[in-house]
Order: sequence, then C-alpha cells, then structure tokens
Amino acid sequence: MTQRAFFGIDVVFGAARAGWLETPHGRVQTPAFMPVGTQGAVKGLLPSQLEAAGVQMLLGNAYHLHLRPGEQVVAGLGGLHGFMAWPHPILTDSGGFQVLSLAELRRVTDEGVEFRSHIDGARLVLTPERATEIQNALGADVIMAFDDCVPYPCERDAAQVAMRRTLAWARRCQRAHARPADRALFAIVQGSVFDDLRVECAERLVDMDFAGYAVGGLSVGEGDELMYRVLDATVPRLPANKPRYLMGVGTPMNLIECIERGVDLFDCVLPTRNGRSGHAFTARGIVRLRNLRHRDDPRPLDATCDCATCRGFSRGYLRHLFHAREIAAAVLTSLHNVTFYQRLVRGCRRAILEGRLAAFKSAFLEATSQPEDTERA
Repeated sequence: MTQRAFFGIDVVFGAARAGWLETPHGRVQTPAFMPVGTQGAVKGLLPSQLEAAGVQMLLGNAYHLHLRPGEQVVAGLGGLHGFMAWPHPILTDSGGFQVLSLAELRRVTDEGVEFRSHIDGARLVLTPERATEIQNALGADVIMAFDDCVPYPCERDAAQVAMRRTLAWARRCQRAHARPADRALFAIVQGSVFDDLRVECAERLVDMDFAGYAVGGLSVGEGDELMYRVLDATVPRLPANKPRYLMGVGTPMNLIECIERGVDLFDCVLPTRNGRSGHAFTARGIVRLRNLRHRDDPRPLDATCDCATCRGFSRGYLRHLFHAREIAAAVLTSLHNVTFYQRLVRGCRRAILEGRLAAFKSAFLEATSQPEDTERA
C-alpha cells in the first residue's frame, strides 16, 4: 500500500537531515521535538503557550484516551484537534509501551494484549486492528502501528518473539487502516539491543512501505552507549525518503547525537517532568531551582532565552514559588523547558542547513560542561 508522499529533505549534512513533514494541519520543519500531551494536554501548559514556545507538533496517546474519555467522546467533540484546541499537527502513539509499563495482569498473545486498566481494573483487549481503529477515530495526523515493546534487560529469545510479533501486527495495522490519505501510518522497529534483530525488523518493515518509521523500545534503561549503537545499526536501514522518529528520547545531548545519526522526530516527557520538579534546562546546563544559592538571584533562568518565564521572572522568584508549592512554579519552568527544547532543535536545523552541525554540537558541549549549579555559590 503506497501512501501519499508527505516528507521532503532540504539538506543532508553527514547523516543529519533538515527536512519537512506535510500534514493536513500544517507543515512541520524537521528535526522536530514533540512535547507529550498523553491525555490530550501537555501538563501545566495551554495551547497558546505551546504555540508561543515554538511547538509545531504534539503527541497524544491512544491507550490513555481510549480509557478516558473514550475515542468516540473525542471524535464527537471535534476530534483530537478540536478536543484539545490544538489546530496544528498531532501524532498518537498506539499504546504498546503503555500496556507494557502500566497495565496489570497483562497477557500478550499473537492476537493482541489482554490487560486490566490501570484506572479501574476493567478487563480490556487491545489488538492491532483495535489500536488502529481507536487512532483513526481520534483523528491524529500521524498514527502508530501497534507493537510488542519488551522491557530492558530482555533475553534474546523473548526479544525475537516480540520483534516478529511486531512485524505481524504492523501488517495487520496496515490492513485495518481506514484513512491512509489523511492519517499517515508509521511502523515501529523493535528488537531490544540486539543489532541483528533490529536490522531484520527494519528491513522487513521497509518492504511493507509505511509512510514513516519509528525506532521504539529504547531509553528504557539500556543507557546512551547501547542506544546509540542500536541506532547506528538501525537508522541506515530506514528509507532516506521517509521520516524517522525516535520514540521517548531524551536529554538535550541525546537529541543532538541522534539528529547527527539521521533522526527527524522526537518526543519525551523530560521538559515538563523536569520542569515540575524544579530542574530547568539552560544554555549552561541544568539549573536546580530549589537550591539555596538561587534565593536572592535576580537573573533570569537563561539570559539567552526569550520565553515569557525568562523575560518576566527571576530565579529567586521561581525558587520561592517552588518552596511555597505554587502551581505557577511548575507552569513557568515547564514553559521555559519546552521553549529550550524547541530552540535546540531549531538550532540543529539551522546548523544542518549551514553545514556546521559538528561545530554546533561542540559549542553546546563546551557551554554545558560545567553547569552553573556545580560552581561555587
């Protein structure tokens, strides 16, 4: 099944690519980072704030939205775009990872996954067909094939069974996909940390001709070295003319390293999760706002940042909000972190276009090699 072309590349620098992804809700310039709006909202942030931060595309999750409020409720309230008042592109994950990490009494068979809801314990069954149907009803621009995601560490035999099940499920998702013209279906490469399984999975999925390809099952405890090795084996096997998406990654340095390896799309909870705990990403590394050294500090979080937080509030004020348990603390720091991630991927894109990604990476490493919070107060 050949789907319409909706991805293009402007410049390739080494393995890194600066390109674009065309969707019914607008064009996304890549590399791009998607904040995670698992249940139809990015924690603590309004759509207008996300737009101001430069966000182009959001991620939602079919597992969570199916459980609450239900895909038919979302569809009846204008689809996911209308439901969450986000008129720009959206990608939905199929729920494979959430079933692995959240569901109790989970039983995986070749047919699908039987599990109990983490909300109320209700017995549910999720199959490739059902996951695809749910995502079509939600109405995202990009939907993901249902996959069998294994934990780390994982025995090779178990990883091989899950990889081959992922291949079979991908084919079933493809057959069940009712809206290929306006819902791009991406396949997910699995295989744990076994290079040959990853290569086999990638090559067989490429033969099926999906609109795009994701690498899943990483950043689950294997560490950066293993993750990069898996990507070095996998990414070159994916089509040069299709988007490449690394799921659930990662730190700012992870993004740069993976962009260098040819990845186009990312998502991760780190900007907002760290924001809620008082950890701010800056051009000088992480600032821990709860530290005493920031009590009287009049400086913004990051003098190089133009977000509303950095334009309007001091570190001292933000520290006060965290210690006073004010909700605004998490909101303001999350807004800054999301803006930081958007600036980072835009900076990578410019560096690729200008042929200086290696210099960009070197400058980033140098600037963050001695974070401010490790210096003497």
